[in-house]
Amino acid sequence: MPAIVLMLRGINLGPTRRIAMAQLRDALTDAGLSDVRTYVQSGNVVARSQLEPTAVQELTEQTIEQRFGLDVPTVARTEVELAAVVELNPLGAVATDPKRHQVSFLSAPLEPAVAQRLLARAQEPEAIAIQGREIYAWHPDGIARSKLWNALAGKGLGVTATARNWATVTTLLGMAREVAA
Repeated sequence: MPAIVLMLRGINLGPTRRIAMAQLRDALTDAGLSDVRTYVQSGNVVARSQLEPTAVQELTEQTIEQRFGLDVPTVARTEVELAAVVELNPLGAVATDPKRHQVSFLSAPLEPAVAQRLLARAQEPEAIAIQGREIYAWHPDGIARSKLWNALAGKGLGVTATARNWATVTTLLGMAREVAA
Protein backbone atom coordinates (compact mmCIF):
# COMPACT_ATOMS: atom_id res chain seq x y z
CA MET A 1 0.00 0.00 0.00
CA PRO A 2 1.32 3.46 -0.85
CA ALA A 3 2.22 6.00 1.83
CA ILE A 4 0.14 9.17 2.04
CA VAL A 5 1.20 12.33 3.88
CA LEU A 6 -1.69 14.34 5.34
CA MET A 7 -1.15 17.92 6.47
CA LEU A 8 -3.95 19.33 8.58
CA ARG A 9 -4.53 23.07 8.55
CA GLY A 10 -4.83 25.08 11.73
CA ILE A 11 -5.05 22.56 14.56
CA ASN A 12 -3.43 22.76 17.99
CA LEU A 13 -2.29 26.35 17.46
CA GLY A 14 -4.31 27.86 20.29
CA PRO A 15 -6.71 26.88 23.04
CA THR A 16 -9.41 25.79 20.58
CA ARG A 17 -9.27 23.30 17.71
CA ARG A 18 -7.26 20.87 19.84
CA ILE A 19 -6.78 17.24 18.85
CA ALA A 20 -4.47 14.88 20.72
CA MET A 21 -2.29 13.05 18.23
CA ALA A 22 -2.91 9.67 19.89
CA GLN A 23 -6.65 10.18 19.47
CA LEU A 24 -6.15 11.28 15.86
CA ARG A 25 -4.10 8.15 15.12
CA ASP A 26 -6.82 5.97 16.65
CA ALA A 27 -9.58 7.75 14.72
CA LEU A 28 -7.80 7.39 11.38
CA THR A 29 -6.94 3.77 12.07
CA ASP A 30 -10.61 3.11 12.89
CA ALA A 31 -11.50 4.83 9.59
CA GLY A 32 -9.41 2.30 7.67
CA LEU A 33 -5.94 3.79 7.27
CA SER A 34 -2.93 1.59 8.09
CA ASP A 35 0.37 2.30 9.86
CA VAL A 36 -0.88 5.71 11.00
CA ARG A 37 1.89 7.89 12.42
CA THR A 38 1.91 11.52 13.49
CA TYR A 39 4.66 14.10 13.72
CA VAL A 40 4.53 17.04 16.13
CA GLN A 41 1.27 18.46 17.42
CA SER A 42 0.48 20.67 14.42
CA GLY A 43 -1.27 18.01 12.37
CA ASN A 44 1.12 15.95 10.30
CA VAL A 45 0.06 12.39 9.55
CA VAL A 46 1.67 9.63 7.52
CA ALA A 47 -0.33 6.50 6.76
CA ARG A 48 -0.86 3.81 4.18
CA SER A 49 -3.99 3.36 2.09
CA GLN A 50 -5.17 1.85 -1.16
CA LEU A 51 -7.36 4.90 -1.68
CA GLU A 52 -6.36 7.77 -3.94
CA PRO A 53 -4.84 10.76 -2.07
CA THR A 54 -7.95 12.90 -2.55
CA ALA A 55 -10.11 10.12 -1.10
CA VAL A 56 -7.77 9.80 1.90
CA GLN A 57 -7.92 13.57 2.33
CA GLU A 58 -11.74 13.51 2.29
CA LEU A 59 -11.84 10.52 4.64
CA THR A 60 -9.54 12.36 7.07
CA GLU A 61 -11.66 15.52 7.02
CA GLN A 62 -14.87 13.51 7.53
CA THR A 63 -13.34 11.46 10.35
CA ILE A 64 -12.16 14.58 12.17
CA GLU A 65 -15.57 16.21 11.74
CA GLN A 66 -17.39 13.13 13.05
CA ARG A 67 -14.99 12.24 15.87
CA PHE A 68 -13.89 15.68 17.08
CA GLY A 69 -16.55 18.04 15.72
CA LEU A 70 -13.97 20.15 13.88
CA ASP A 71 -13.83 21.33 10.28
CA VAL A 72 -10.14 20.83 9.47
CA PRO A 73 -9.04 21.33 5.87
CA THR A 74 -6.43 18.77 4.89
CA VAL A 75 -3.94 18.54 2.05
CA ALA A 76 -2.59 15.14 0.94
CA ARG A 77 0.53 14.13 -0.95
CA THR A 78 1.87 10.70 -1.81
CA GLU A 79 5.38 9.76 -0.79
CA VAL A 80 6.39 10.06 -4.46
CA GLU A 81 4.86 13.55 -4.75
CA LEU A 82 6.56 14.71 -1.55
CA ALA A 83 9.89 13.33 -2.78
CA ALA A 84 9.48 15.40 -5.95
CA VAL A 85 8.81 18.53 -3.85
CA VAL A 86 12.05 17.96 -1.94
CA GLU A 87 14.06 17.14 -5.06
CA LEU A 88 12.84 20.22 -6.94
CA ASN A 89 13.45 22.75 -4.13
CA PRO A 90 13.91 25.84 -6.34
CA LEU A 91 15.12 27.91 -3.35
CA GLY A 92 17.72 25.41 -2.18
CA ALA A 93 20.61 27.69 -3.16
CA VAL A 94 19.39 30.60 -1.00
CA ALA A 95 17.37 28.97 1.79
CA THR A 96 20.05 28.13 4.33
CA ASP A 97 17.94 27.75 7.49
CA PRO A 98 15.34 24.94 7.30
CA LYS A 99 13.17 26.62 9.96
CA ARG A 100 12.79 29.74 7.77
CA HIS A 101 12.32 27.89 4.51
CA GLN A 102 8.63 27.10 4.06
CA VAL A 103 6.57 25.10 1.62
CA SER A 104 2.87 25.85 1.32
CA PHE A 105 0.99 22.79 0.09
CA LEU A 106 -2.08 23.65 -1.95
CA SER A 107 -5.19 21.66 -2.75
CA ALA A 108 -4.97 22.88 -6.36
CA PRO A 109 -2.73 25.16 -8.42
CA LEU A 110 -3.22 28.89 -7.92
CA GLU A 111 -5.11 30.98 -10.41
CA PRO A 112 -2.56 32.95 -12.49
CA ALA A 113 -3.68 36.33 -11.08
CA VAL A 114 -3.26 35.10 -7.50
CA ALA A 115 0.19 33.70 -8.33
CA GLN A 116 1.23 37.04 -9.86
CA ARG A 117 0.08 38.94 -6.74
CA LEU A 118 2.14 36.63 -4.53
CA LEU A 119 5.23 36.91 -6.68
CA ALA A 120 4.93 40.70 -6.55
CA ARG A 121 4.82 40.69 -2.73
CA ALA A 122 8.20 39.03 -2.32
CA GLN A 123 10.75 41.70 -1.50
CA GLU A 124 14.41 40.99 -0.84
CA PRO A 125 15.76 39.34 1.14
CA GLU A 126 12.70 37.10 0.89
CA ALA A 127 12.19 34.81 -2.09
CA ILE A 128 9.28 32.83 -3.47
CA ALA A 129 8.83 30.17 -6.15
CA ILE A 130 5.52 28.69 -7.24
CA GLN A 131 5.60 25.22 -8.75
CA GLY A 132 2.30 23.46 -9.42
CA ARG A 133 0.57 22.83 -6.10
CA GLU A 134 3.45 24.11 -3.95
CA ILE A 135 4.71 27.52 -2.99
CA TYR A 136 8.30 27.59 -1.76
CA ALA A 137 9.15 30.62 0.39
CA TRP A 138 12.32 31.86 2.05
CA HIS A 139 11.89 34.13 5.07
CA PRO A 140 15.45 34.88 6.25
CA ASP A 141 14.23 37.33 8.91
CA GLY A 142 11.51 34.94 10.13
CA ILE A 143 7.80 34.77 9.42
CA ALA A 144 6.82 37.18 12.19
CA ARG A 145 8.24 40.11 10.19
CA SER A 146 7.19 38.85 6.78
CA LYS A 147 4.48 40.55 4.73
CA LEU A 148 4.79 37.69 2.27
CA TRP A 149 3.95 35.17 5.00
CA ASN A 150 0.68 36.94 5.73
CA ALA A 151 -0.32 36.52 2.10
CA LEU A 152 0.68 32.83 2.12
CA ALA A 153 -1.15 32.11 5.36
CA GLY A 154 -4.30 34.01 4.47
CA LYS A 155 -7.46 32.77 2.88
CA GLY A 156 -7.04 34.93 -0.23
CA LEU A 157 -5.35 32.16 -2.20
CA GLY A 158 -8.63 30.66 -3.41
CA VAL A 159 -7.50 27.13 -2.48
CA THR A 160 -6.83 25.23 0.72
CA ALA A 161 -3.23 25.81 1.80
CA THR A 162 -1.11 24.73 4.72
CA ALA A 163 2.56 25.46 5.23
CA ARG A 164 5.40 23.43 6.72
CA ASN A 165 8.99 24.43 7.30
CA TRP A 166 11.69 22.57 5.40
CA ALA A 167 12.76 20.55 8.45
CA THR A 168 9.22 19.22 8.79
CA VAL A 169 8.91 18.55 5.05
CA THR A 170 12.05 16.41 4.99
CA THR A 171 11.06 14.62 8.21
CA LEU A 172 7.65 13.78 6.72
CA LEU A 173 9.34 12.43 3.61
CA GLY A 174 11.54 10.19 5.76
CA MET A 175 8.49 8.94 7.65
CA ALA A 176 6.63 8.28 4.39
CA ARG A 177 9.56 6.26 3.08
CA GLU A 178 9.60 4.20 6.28
CA VAL A 179 5.86 3.54 6.07
CA ALA A 180 6.07 2.65 2.38
CA ALA A 181 8.95 0.18 2.89
